[in-house]
Formats: sequence, structure tokens, C-alpha cells
Amino acid sequence: MSSFDFDELIKKDREAKKHQQFSGLLLDYLDVVKENPKVSILAHQRMYELLVANGVKTIKTEEFPRLKRIYGNDVLKRYTYFENDFYGIDKTIMKIMRYFHSAGMKGEESRQVLYFVGPVGAGKSSILEALKRALEMSPPIYVIQDCPMREEPLHLIPKHLRPKFEQLLGVKIEGDLCPICRYRLKNEYHGEFERFPITTSEFSTRARKGIGMVPPVDPNNQDTSVLIGSVDISKMDLYAEDDPRVLSLNGAFNVGNRGLVEFIEVFKNDVEYLHNMITATQEKSITSPGKGSMIYFDGIILAHSNEAEWNKFKSDHTNEAILDRIVKIEVPYCLELDEEVKIYQKILKNSNFDAHIAPHTIEMASMFAILTRLTPSTKADPLTKLKIYNGEEIVENGSTKKLDIFELRDEANREGMTGISTRFIMKAIDVALSESENNCINPISILDNLIKAVKEMVIAEDDKKRYLGFLQDTIKKEYHKILEKEITRAFIHGYREQAESLFNNYLDHAEAFANSTKIKDKNTGEELEPDIKFLQSIEEQIGVFNASARGFRQDVTAYMFSLLRNGGTIDYQSYEPLKEAIEKKLTAAVKELSRIITKARVRDGEQDSKYNVMEEEMKCNGYCDHCCNVILKYAANNLWKD
Repeated sequence: MSSFDFDELIKKDREAKKHQQFSGLLLDYLDVVKENPKVSILAHQRMYELLVANGVKTIKTEEFPRLKRIYGNDVLKRYTYFENDFYGIDKTIMKIMRYFHSAGMKGEESRQVLYFVGPVGAGKSSILEALKRALEMSPPIYVIQDCPMREEPLHLIPKHLRPKFEQLLGVKIEGDLCPICRYRLKNEYHGEFERFPITTSEFSTRARKGIGMVPPVDPNNQDTSVLIGSVDISKMDLYAEDDPRVLSLNGAFNVGNRGLVEFIEVFKNDVEYLHNMITATQEKSITSPGKGSMIYFDGIILAHSNEAEWNKFKSDHTNEAILDRIVKIEVPYCLELDEEVKIYQKILKNSNFDAHIAPHTIEMASMFAILTRLTPSTKADPLTKLKIYNGEEIVENGSTKKLDIFELRDEANREGMTGISTRFIMKAIDVALSESENNCINPISILDNLIKAVKEMVIAEDDKKRYLGFLQDTIKKEYHKILEKEITRAFIHGYREQAESLFNNYLDHAEAFANSTKIKDKNTGEELEPDIKFLQSIEEQIGVFNASARGFRQDVTAYMFSLLRNGGTIDYQSYEPLKEAIEKKLTAAVKELSRIITKARVRDGEQDSKYNVMEEEMKCNGYCDHCCNVILKYAANNLWKD
């Protein structure tokens, strides 16, 4: 980019800002409102429109088999604004957006606090930062010049004239002037409100413009000036104590007017302190410092804390008035494996690490995180439950019955509210990357780092034992299965074609069996009975035997025809149980060959050639020279023990 390009970029930005800036009188602003009434919308509606401006995708789950398995027949809405930052919490985002939509329509939610509760590292603060960022990226708003509340200029219009102005402008005027602007209107402009100067103002967290923050305050020293400002003692000698000129309106509510106010660890504050928050939402007004009158407030109040603080606060019946004015939204950990992987990929992408990461490395770390978050079930083991929550099709052993994700959820009300945090996993990944001597990490190194990290955790011994069991047994065994399949696949030439051939043959024979018809030989034209032995050789790979086989074949046939009727395409991967059976059948044929060649210390020419081809195939699938060598040595020593 040349200096000319930089100059053009700067000029365009400056011109855009000039276009957005405004300086005039109330009369000039009235023309702006008449042309575009939306410039005067309230805080909740502004936030909603900012969040939907980038687009909303409405997804009908019946068109996506994986999503249908996870969400049933629900209609999902995905908001483009959140799409690249938040994964696995679609339902939570939808609840937040429902709040803003209702509040923007001036429903009851517009007079309630939006409260996030969830475990550490689940994304509460990140969602809040995203909301603040939306405001900071928004166009400037019109404000009364030099008003400490940055209030809406239409507040200058007297009450008795408002009905006529509302009719002319096509807007509803809500709110009153703050004490300082009321004093200025009377004494500086002699009541001529149309001459009052109007300007524009941006939102900024750092500059404390439209975004206020309230940290937890010591209960023994709770100064309300943090919320509503204070009386400037230095001016008490000049003005009477009820004179608006002594007011210093720089509290969080003053700053956050027309934007948002964030309460951090909200329930660490004393209850009396919180009543200011309730007044601001329910009555849309805040107390003025000293002896001043109430001040109109239009803002979003966002609060968050951990679950222990919430439960403690909720258990006290004297807090009912506050609880009734809170919209509680749980922000749980992600429970979908594919989405959890995306979280770490996003974080790594934003870091300066440039090391190679072997296939399945992030997947194994993510698997551990989710296993710790799942509630034990009598219907499925933890790993099976993880796969069901990830949208994989799982059938009960020896049966054609699919495990029901909704039944699993019903027996675990607080699932996702406990377990290992995203930060814990990310720290383990960072350590593995930092300690890597070859600028490459793999599943073996990440599991070793997680084991060390868990051993150092200060948690109950039962939990520590359970976590180590996941790492040293459950996940290791699952990785061995994945690795065995991957190495075996690398030996198979044209794996996909062979899998599709097996799939098509199975479907032909299963359909004939289910419909009690015969199969026509493509070469001879002869009509043949369905090959039961062939069907059984596939089905036994996943433990489907005898009586359950008939139901399985009918399920497969019905599922495939359902896909075709809905305009879908079918292949060997369409039905997860059948896909697994075909892959097991196919890999069994070359497993022994791959075992022998991988373990061999000395190979003959043919074996060496096959080994080299297998290595190249693995490199094509994402392995570098170093991790390929490490993984194959690991496989030789751990995978096929004689």
C-alpha cells in the first residue's frame, strides 16, 4: 500500500465522520427527525436494530439432519453479528435477542434487568463485550449539547406541546430534561427551547460515553456516587445546595444513559445498593445527588455473576421485588464437540502462534472439556452421550432404537453449568505450543499436558479422579480407534469408492429384504434372493444381530427414502450407524496388513513401498513430517499390542 493509498483511506474516513457529525439548533434537529424518525428511538430498540442489521438466518432443522437430531423440530435463528464469535450457544443467543426485541417494542422487558448467569469462561463477559462493540460501531446519536446525560433533544419540547409535535414528527416523545439542562433552558435561553444547541455523540467504553460500568463495591463502603454522581463540594460556596450547578452527574447511570450500564458480579453488592438499579429499570428514573429531583433514564441494564451468588441471592425471600424485575438468561458451556473445536480454532487464529497442529489435537482437548460438563446418565456412557449431543446418529447396542437426546437432557437440568472451562483447555494448548521443540503439537502431547494440568488442580479428589479417567482411559481409547481407522484408511486405495460400492450393495439387498422382493443381477438379469449373509457381515460390525437386524434394515431403507423425498442426496455417510458398519467392514480387510507394516522394524521392498504411500496419504490429510513420524511410532507401540 502506497502513501497515496493511506492518504485516500484517511480522507474517506474523515469525510464519513464529517457526514455523521451535526451541529445545529433544536429546530434543525426537528427536520432531521421528520425525515428519519428512527434517530430518536430508545436504547433497547437501538441495540436490537444494531444486532439484526448484519442479517438473520432462519434455519428449519428438518432440512438439516444433524441439527434436527440436536434441536428436534425447533426453528433456529442465527444472527450474523454473533456468528463468528460464539459457538454452541445458539439457544442462549436467541433468548438474548428475544429480550431485546420485546424490550425494543416497549414490552415489559424494557423495564427489566438483563441478567447473565453461568460458569467461569462460558462467555458471559464476551457477550457483553460484543454488545458494547455494537454500540461503539454504531452511528453517532443526537444529543443536547453539553448535557451530562447526553439526553434526547426532544426532551426540550414542553409537555403541553408534545402531542402536536408527536403528530407532526411521527414519533412518541418520552422522558424529561435533566436538572442541569432544565436550569440552562430557563436561565440561559429564557425558555426558548428551539434555540438550544444540538450536536452528535459517539459511544465509547473508554471515554465513558453511553457505556457505564459498575464493579462490585465493598458492602461497608457503598457510595452511591458510583451510580448517580455526586454534589461538587467545591461549588457549595458559590451556589445553594439545591442548585443544579452543584451537581456532578458522572455516575454509571448518567454515563450509560441512552446506552448500557454493566453491573459486574452484581450480587456482591448490598441489596439497598441494588434498589437504584430497579428504580432505573422499572420507573425509568434515577435519583439525583443531593436534594435534586429524579432524573429520566433510558438505558439497558446488564448484570452478571456466577451461579453461587445467584442461588444465595435467590434464596432470600426479601429479595423478591428485585428478582421480579430480572430477566435471567443462563450462559452454559458449549456441549457440542464440533462447536467447541471452533472456539479454540478461533482463539488460536487470533493469537501469534504459528505452529503446526496435527489432526484430532484440538478435537481431543475439546472432547475432554465436554465430557467434564456432562451429567452421568443411566441411558448412555459419557462418550456416547457426547456423540449424541454432537448430532451423531447413535443406536442402542443390539437394538434399532435410537438414543433420544431429549430424554438425556430431561434427566440433566443443570448440564453445561459445571465442568472444565474453555480457559483451562486453552492454557493447556498454549503450554503445549510453547514447549514444542519442533513447532508442532499432536493429540499425544496435548493429552499429556492436560493430565499434568488436572493433577495440579485444586478440586475434590473424586472430580480429579473422574477427569483423569476421561484423559487416561475414555479419550485415549477413542483416539486409538480414530488413529487405527486413519492409518488403515491410508493403506486403502480408493477407500471412498469401495465404501460407496458396499453401501449401494447393502441398500439393494436391505430394500429387497424389507419389501420381500428379489434382486435382479445386473450382469445376468437373473432374479436372486437377498443375500442375508452379506447383510449380516455388515450389521455385525456394530453389534446388530438376529431379531434386531430386520428392524435395522427397515430403518435404513425408510431413512434413505425419506432423504430422497425431501430432495436430499444419499451416500454411505448418510446414516451414521450404517456408515460406521461399512467403515469397520472395510478396514477389517486391511487392518492386519497395516498392523504388520507399521510395527515392522525391518521392511521388505513391497512393505516399504506401502509404508511410504501410507505416509504420503497421511501428510495429504494434514500431518507434517514430524507429527506423522511421532504418530506412527506411537501407533506401533500402543495401537496393536500382540
